Amino acid sequence: MKLPSLKIGELTAKIPLIQGGMSVRVSTSKLAAPVARCGGIGVIGGSGIPEEELKDDIRAAKEETDGIVAVNIMYAMKNFYNLVMGSIEAGVDMIVTGAGFSRDIFKIGRKHNIPVAMIVSSPTLARLAEKLGAAAVIVEAKEAGGHLGTDKPLREIFPPIRDVVKNIPLIAAGGITNGYEMAEMMDEYGADGVQIASRFVLSEECDVDDTFKQAYLDAEKDDIVITSSPVGMPGRAIATPFVQALAKGIDLTTKKCKHFCLKKCDHHYCISDRLMASRDGNLAEGLFFSGENTYKMKDILPVAEIFRQFVSQAESVYREGNGFAPPA
Repeated sequence: MKLPSLKIGELTAKIPLIQGGMSVRVSTSKLAAPVARCGGIGVIGGSGIPEEELKDDIRAAKEETDGIVAVNIMYAMKNFYNLVMGSIEAGVDMIVTGAGFSRDIFKIGRKHNIPVAMIVSSPTLARLAEKLGAAAVIVEAKEAGGHLGTDKPLREIFPPIRDVVKNIPLIAAGGITNGYEMAEMMDEYGADGVQIASRFVLSEECDVDDTFKQAYLDAEKDDIVITSSPVGMPGRAIATPFVQALAKGIDLTTKKCKHFCLKKCDHHYCISDRLMASRDGNLAEGLFFSGENTYKMKDILPVAEIFRQFVSQAESVYREGNGFAPPA
């Protein structure tokens, strides 16, 4: 049995796989375009970068592919509205948003005929998103990398959200590392597709510094921890020296804010500086957001090979009835 396509609004992705939008400058057009060419939904991380840079990157991706290019913009960003409108101006196909809840984004989506996918972690917000006009809901659980809206696992929170979202696609996100797990979420739990982020950091096309990728490759299970964030939400990251210093209570307070990027920031460190440091490979000072199951991934592959593996593994579950665990 072939994997079904994923229809969100008027868009149809051949493969029901969304690449998570990772900021700052982790998922750029260089990653999103190959994902879109493979039949998935490529997502540019739109938070923490200037509006003009984001617009240029969206245009670059659209020039590289006829596939679906989306942008992920955190509602917590102070310039959220400008980033959304700039993305629409640049020709983005879809908007993904989370880290807070915007009601107005759905009005903008309707006005400009742009589907909006909302990231949630509860039935209440999922139901509200559908009521207000979301084209899709992404259920993100505690296994995800970056900012977390719950401390509960995906397989616990997904069923009650599936019960209340009836008329739009429901996407499973958090900790999915292979096609067997993709098939499990779709076949056993009723997901219409999956969102995957950390696996794509370990792609050849992701243009973060090699030290970033090596940190992923070197990470063991206990190296991936929950840490604090100035956004006001917990985050999942690799326990680098910076994260370890936070855990010890060392004062890393930002003395003078350079970016003014967040609507609300407690300034106990500058998240923009720390994410840019990780992107550039500064292992000592960077904040390396990472999914809970990153330790399971031990190779860097082309995007096309990642897709081939996910699709072949997922379809083998249906075709051969092998179950949802990788072969021994």
